[in-house]
Amino acid sequence: MAELRAVVIDWGGVLTQPMVDTVRAWIAADQIDWDRYVAVVGPWLAEAYKADGADGNHAVNPVHALERGECTVADFERMLAGLLVTTSGGPVLAEGLLTRMLSAGMPLPAMYELLRDLRSKGVRTALLSNSWGPTGYPRHDFPELFDAVVISGEVGMRKPEPRIFRHAAALLDLGPEHCVFVDDVEANVKAAIDCGMTGVHHTEPALTQQRLTELFANR
Repeated sequence: MAELRAVVIDWGGVLTQPMVDTVRAWIAADQIDWDRYVAVVGPWLAEAYKADGADGNHAVNPVHALERGECTVADFERMLAGLLVTTSGGPVLAEGLLTRMLSAGMPLPAMYELLRDLRSKGVRTALLSNSWGPTGYPRHDFPELFDAVVISGEVGMRKPEPRIFRHAAALLDLGPEHCVFVDDVEANVKAAIDCGMTGVHHTEPALTQQRLTELFANR
């Protein structure tokens, strides 16, 4: 078994509160009808992260296009806002919609500390995040947390495509077999494992910390 030397980790839902909490906070603040949001976005996400393949029908899936940077944030916001309604039945403001959504996400200090501890032991780290635009990331925190940063819309690839996992490993000057991948989406974890990485499905910080401590116990 290859020596594990790096952690490649997701952002939203792993280093932040669960994404459903972030989305619900935005929904409440913007007074958007929750059932309409689920009816619109739910099928997009189910297709984008289906377990039986990385590609899906991305030609018609807005999430694929947004996460790869193939459509602009403004275009996506206009499209999504046009499909949503407020709780009073009115229109949803399109401009800045994704910024408002993502700004509701709260980083988790315990996960920050976990990364700092791993780096202090010589473990290399990389962020691998599917982006809904460039906002929502506290990039000023990145230098102390990551040796490499991969944002899907900036590289034209997205999870669970195999090539993005290999790209992240290459930025660390490592093969995938030397990397542990952490994500809250099972389809992404499976894809990373298929690429040769060791997968950790994140459900809560304490369990992820325990698992990574076990994997890097020799450090």
